[in-house]
Amino acid sequence: ARCDRRQGDLAVSVVRDRALSAKIAGYIRTIPDYPQPGIQFRDISTLAGHPDGLRLAIDGICAAFRSDQPHRVAGIEARGFVPGGAVAVALGAGFTLIRKGGKLPAETLSVDYELEYGSETMEIHRDAVRPGDRVLVIDDLIATGGTILAALDLLAQLEANVVGVAAIVDLPELGGSRKIRDRGVKVIALAEFAGE
Repeated sequence: ARCDRRQGDLAVSVVRDRALSAKIAGYIRTIPDYPQPGIQFRDISTLAGHPDGLRLAIDGICAAFRSDQPHRVAGIEARGFVPGGAVAVALGAGFTLIRKGGKLPAETLSVDYELEYGSETMEIHRDAVRPGDRVLVIDDLIATGGTILAALDLLAQLEANVVGVAAIVDLPELGGSRKIRDRGVKVIALAEFAGE
């Protein structure tokens, strides 16, 4: 499923359309009080399981970043792997895994970071990206931004050129997308939800 010029231009024009954002949001299930009370978990597995929903998301991300010509797409464990792998194929780019600590077998770089409900370690293989590689970072959701900022820190250590961050969902009230933009990084989210 390559994103050709015609498909991509159409997707760019509709990604900014509120109707498309509402359609994508309609594929996403909300699970209250998960993983802890008060959290409204936005579950993209229902979008990924529907071919039309998945196609809308992949085409939207692909179109927004095709002109940036990324060499690699970096998917963040675990839900970022779903759109990340598909976007990498569509853009003719390689795919890089950014994983939680202790899950990558070769020599890694790591960074500790805070989540909205805990702390974590993130790692990348030292040879996953070459200096100067143009990298698009993808995750399913932007909340407080901790996970994506950690991924950006890892890629900076490898001297990558991050062309942007893409997510299916943004929770703008939690401020993550603003923190990413404050680093001078382009951010695209296909749907927004109020609250947590």
